[in-house]
Amino acid sequence: MQRTQSPVLSRLARLNPTTVFLAALVLVLVGLFAPGPAGGVLLLVLAAGLVWLMTVTWPVQAPATRVLRLLMLTLLVAVALAKLTVG
Repeated sequence: MQRTQSPVLSRLARLNPTTVFLAALVLVLVGLFAPGPAGGVLLLVLAAGLVWLMTVTWPVQAPATRVLRLLMLTLLVAVALAKLTVG
């Protein structure tokens, strides 16, 4: 492990990508279908985790990937805020 690499990132790298994808999908679906502010808060927590991951991996991503990730993050935050304000 490199000195600059965090232990959390090395643990994440060892996880099964399919399992991580399915867990994230479940969190998004629960956040979307949970009633009222509970779903919005869950989506904002997920967005915060994605922001942390994006800041760590930003230097090694291609510009097209950066734009796509920013668009998806913006969409997630917009849906979360909509759930918070409506519910």
